[in-house]
Amino acid sequence: MLQKLNEHFQLAENKTTFKTEVMAGFTSFFTCAYIILANPLILKDAGIPLGASVIATIVASVIGCLLMALWVNAPIIMIPGMGVNAFFSYTMVQSLGLSVQQGMLVIVLSGLFFFIVSMSSYGHKILESVPTSLKHGITVGIGLFLTFIGLQKGGIIQSSETTMLALGQLNSPVTVSTIVGIIITLILFVRNIKGSLLIGIVVTSVMTIALTDGKHSSIVDFQTSNNNLFQLSELNLLQIPFWIAVFSMTMIVLFENMGLLSGMLPDMKKFPRAYKAVAISTIASGVVGTSPTIASAESAAGISEGGRTGIPAFVAAILFGLSIFAMPLIQLIPGNAVAPVLILIGALMMSSVKDIPFHDLSEGFPAFLIIICIPMTSSIADGLAFGFIVYPIVKIAIGKWKQVSPLIYVISTLFLLNVVASALLLH
Repeated sequence: MLQKLNEHFQLAENKTTFKTEVMAGFTSFFTCAYIILANPLILKDAGIPLGASVIATIVASVIGCLLMALWVNAPIIMIPGMGVNAFFSYTMVQSLGLSVQQGMLVIVLSGLFFFIVSMSSYGHKILESVPTSLKHGITVGIGLFLTFIGLQKGGIIQSSETTMLALGQLNSPVTVSTIVGIIITLILFVRNIKGSLLIGIVVTSVMTIALTDGKHSSIVDFQTSNNNLFQLSELNLLQIPFWIAVFSMTMIVLFENMGLLSGMLPDMKKFPRAYKAVAISTIASGVVGTSPTIASAESAAGISEGGRTGIPAFVAAILFGLSIFAMPLIQLIPGNAVAPVLILIGALMMSSVKDIPFHDLSEGFPAFLIIICIPMTSSIADGLAFGFIVYPIVKIAIGKWKQVSPLIYVISTLFLLNVVASALLLH
C-alpha cells in the first residue's frame, strides 16, 4: 500500500516522506477548516440557507482537493475563496440584483471560460508574460492579507470609527489566547519542530475554549437545506448585469488563482495542470451550489510543514468529507485558532519583497500597489487590478513600452474595463 502511494505521489522524487506529507495535510486542513462555517455565513446574506451552504462548501472542497491530489499531485488545498464569496453575496446578488440561481450559472460560465483559457496556450503564456516584480508583489500582498486576517481573527486589531483600525482589547481572553498561540507557534517553528503549526492551532483552540467557556461556537441547522439551489431554472440570461457579473467573476478566478498558484506551488512545472484543475473545480462549485473554490493561500501552512506532493490535498479531502460527521467538534474550533498560523505564514511570504527592484519605480511602484491594495481592499483581485493597470502606463511614460508583453496590455485593459463597469453598475 505504502509502495503504491510512494509511486503515485512520487515521494522519493520530491525528497519527502509519507509522515511529513500527512502532517502537512492535517495542518493545511485545520488552518482552513474555518471555511466550513465562514463561507456559509457570508453566502447566507445572499439568501442561501446555512445548512445547504455547509454541505455545498464541503462537497466543493472535496472535489477541488481530490483534483489537486490525484491529478496534479500538488499540496494545494481548494476551498471557497473568502474574497470571491463576498463578491457573490454583496455585489452579484445584493448590488446587481441577480438571483441565487443566476449567480450559480455565472460561476459555471466563468469556470468554463477559465477552463478554455487554461486549455489553450494562453494559460502558460499569461504566466510567462507577467513581470517578475508583479509576481513577487502578489506573493507579498497575499502574505500581508493573511496577516491582516490573522490579526483581525485574533482580536489584536479591531475596527475604529476615528482611525478605521486600532489596537484590540489585549486583555480579552480571545486576544490573550491568540498572543500566547503566536509565541508558542513561533518558538516551535524556529526550532524546526514538526507539526508546529498544527500544535499552535490546537493550543490556541484549547486555551480560547477554556477561557471563554466555549462561547465562540456556531450552530448549523441542516433542516434548512433548500434542494432548489441545485436547479438552474427560470433564468433570464438577457440582462446586462448578468454578463457583467460573468466577466467580473471570470477575471477574478482567472487572475486570483494565477497569483496564488505562482506564489505557492513548490514545482512550477505543475502550474498548467493545476490551473486546469482550479478551472474544473470552479465549474463544480457552481453546480453544487457555492461560490468558486480557489487555490487557498492557507495551503502555504502545509507547504511550510514540508508538503510537496498531493498527499496533503488528499488528506484534506478526506477530512473535509469526514467533517460532515464531526460538525459538533468543528463548531468548537474558535475563529482565532488559525490566527497564529496566518500571521506566521504572512511573515514567511514577506521574504519575496527582497526580489522586487524598488530602485526602478517602473517595476517597484506597480508591485507596491499590489502589495498595499490586496490587504487594504480585502480583495486579491482588486489588488491585482491596480498593479496590472499601472504597470504598462508607467512603462509607456518612460518610453519602455516595448518591454511590456502584448498580453499584459490586453490584461491591463480588461482589468480597467472591469473596474469601470463595476463602478458604473454599483453607482
